[in-house]
Amino acid sequence: MTISLEASEWIRRFHPAPAAPVRLVCFPHAGGAASYYRPVSAALAPAVEVLVVQYPGRQDRYGEPAVDDLFVLADRLAGVLPAVMGGPVAFFGHSMGASLAFEVARRLEARGTRLHTLFVSGRRAPSGPLGDGVHLKNDDELLAEVKRLGGTEAAILDDPDIRRMALPALRSDYRAAERYHYRPGPDVSCPIVALLGDQDPKVDEAQASGWADRTSAGFELKTFPGGHFYLKDEAAAITGLIGDRLAR
Repeated sequence: MTISLEASEWIRRFHPAPAAPVRLVCFPHAGGAASYYRPVSAALAPAVEVLVVQYPGRQDRYGEPAVDDLFVLADRLAGVLPAVMGGPVAFFGHSMGASLAFEVARRLEARGTRLHTLFVSGRRAPSGPLGDGVHLKNDDELLAEVKRLGGTEAAILDDPDIRRMALPALRSDYRAAERYHYRPGPDVSCPIVALLGDQDPKVDEAQASGWADRTSAGFELKTFPGGHFYLKDEAAAITGLIGDRLAR
């Protein structure tokens, strides 16, 4: 499948597998970038072709302004993704990426495209307030929160140059994630699989179970050992679960 010029700005394909019977679109967490999902792509190819969203303001899109409104991001991606989907497609989003994946899925369903499965990881269901005010904190406090959650190695964020480059996109993403609120309306009609770490300070099983109310199809809740970024240590189990669900 050839990716259009506009889609190429947003989508990274690390292990092309054009013959794969299903595709998985991955949405990074706040402050995250497409490269985070390279190992997932390697683990699932060639049975599943993994397409990863690259948000503006980081890595090869560093020169572009970051987008601090999740609804604007969802609108843009809903306009781009149909050009690269081509057949059965599932979404996987972690933390902020879970909310974004859900909103993009809603928009695509409104246009007649139903997903195979929506995987939402490390995120409370979109029914109540999600913000903790982290985006309003000063730079040191914001970085301390990121370190506490374990998404980025502390030594990396201690480097002054990396801090300077990372902070604008990081703050913008936190603003988008924390100001996001559920807007009543049609949800999704694909199965939702919610995943979380059993020591995640951002979401517990009761909050993750609320995703069941956002679909008219089946719902599963899977808990793994670990905190907010349990994905690092449980990568094999998670890709195994995804591969199993997408093979059905």
